[in-house]
Amino acid sequence: MTITLIIIALFLAINFGRIYFQNAQVPQLGVNNGQLAPISKKPNNVSTQTEDAEKKVPTLPFKATHEATMNAIKAAVAGYGGGKIQQETNDYLYVVFTTSLMKYHDDVEFWLDTENKEVHFRSSSRAGYSDMGLNRKRWEALAELYRAQ
Repeated sequence: MTITLIIIALFLAINFGRIYFQNAQVPQLGVNNGQLAPISKKPNNVSTQTEDAEKKVPTLPFKATHEATMNAIKAAVAGYGGGKIQQETNDYLYVVFTTSLMKYHDDVEFWLDTENKEVHFRSSSRAGYSDMGLNRKRWEALAELYRAQ
């Protein structure tokens, strides 16, 4: 019985350590040649630029101006809560959202494609395998908040 408990405790400690390590790794993100970073094969991410139908989300249309578009995105992020802006340029916003219970970090990017007048989006969990649909739900909530601006 004692050996079984030790094995279970060791298994849990290793898994928590692995998740903690994954959560602390900041990925290489940004826009390169009009593309956000590709998403992984794991089911814990969504993007407007993927070919995987299960992970694809639609782009958002520009507001009246470029500035109004960026302001609406930042207002949506603030309204959603739990996010911290990590990087902001004229046409790019990178936000890290931290989940309330487990403190997992999710990397969210917005890229304003001025040529096509649309906003591209990428949301990906750093740790674990499945996000139980959180990144898609986040996109849906942010899209609704954006449209309300």
